[in-house]
Amino acid sequence: MTEKDTAALAKTVDGGGPRAANGRRRRVSMADVARVAGVSSQTVSRVSNGDPAVIENTRRRVLDAMKELGYRPNSAARALKRGDFRTIGVITMSLSSTGNVRTLEAIANCASRAGYAVTLIPLDAPTQDNVRGAFTRLDELAVDAVVLIMEVHLLDTTSPALPPHVKVVVVDSDAGDRFHVVDTDQQQGARTAVRHLLDLGHGTVWHLAGPEESFAAGRREVAWEAALRERGREVPPPLRGDWTAESGYEAGLRLAAEPGCTAVFVANDQMALGVLRALHERGRRVPEDVSVVGFDDIAEAASFIPPLTTVHQDFAKVGELCVDAVLRELRGEAVEGGTTLVPTRLVVRRSTAACPSDTAGGVGVVSPLGQ
Repeated sequence: MTEKDTAALAKTVDGGGPRAANGRRRRVSMADVARVAGVSSQTVSRVSNGDPAVIENTRRRVLDAMKELGYRPNSAARALKRGDFRTIGVITMSLSSTGNVRTLEAIANCASRAGYAVTLIPLDAPTQDNVRGAFTRLDELAVDAVVLIMEVHLLDTTSPALPPHVKVVVVDSDAGDRFHVVDTDQQQGARTAVRHLLDLGHGTVWHLAGPEESFAAGRREVAWEAALRERGREVPPPLRGDWTAESGYEAGLRLAAEPGCTAVFVANDQMALGVLRALHERGRRVPEDVSVVGFDDIAEAASFIPPLTTVHQDFAKVGELCVDAVLRELRGEAVEGGTTLVPTRLVVRRSTAACPSDTAGGVGVVSPLGQ
């Protein structure tokens, strides 16, 4: 088709004629794009659907024709014809925690590489009614499957009652008896952190735990205590925070007042940052006087003063496994219930060191937080 013909066609479909029977301007069609690009309608369809088999020169001609004619693929019509919407719904209880945000980012990246979009529904409160309402909204928005990031216990029930017809993968939960769950191996990470501190000669390890309603915090706390007991060490009463640096600071002031405290395992890096500040303000040097280990390995952990020893979570792998399980379900493959655990690794930096010789083996006593 010559440039003159192309210009004429562009004017025809965009400039007022020909028109449909009702007199309205005709919508640009796939056939119009095919004529301008000099390809078949099937090739235009393949380009619209992101088919990687289309050679780059042909793809560029089709995309240029779409732009010139103002063509917009009707994704809803294509979805109805195919019987799928190429969209994964994600329900999350909170966007304030590092784990949730990084898991969501990983899911979105993996879904995009597979040709899927992500529709997000954040919940303002972890209740059964909110979960049920989120599934209803996602059903109206026409998603193919759902990933539920459920890192906390529901306030009004022990476990969620999810629609039986929906393809669901759950992140960070105890629902492995009913759904496929993907999670970081929280207990392995906590055990590794505690053993690292004990191997440095510390008599015991104090713990700043996360919120009681958090599945991850609970698993880390259980593993901390088990690691101490398996070495025959005294278990100090745990302190508790809310994942924030502010709560870590408050707990850190209490820890700084305990002369027998030489090692602390903190349930996340943000609270560890608050602990470091409190110890510094009270003249307790890290790691010369007190060693500190965090959990998450956030990007800023290496820039703490001192750089933080922490447990690295592979959020990218969690997202990959979630999307992989969803896609297998969509292909009709059997995805059994149970929990897939993603291993962690300890990243040793400068916030941990050998126990001071004058306190080696000491334990000390701390009162429960708030007393």
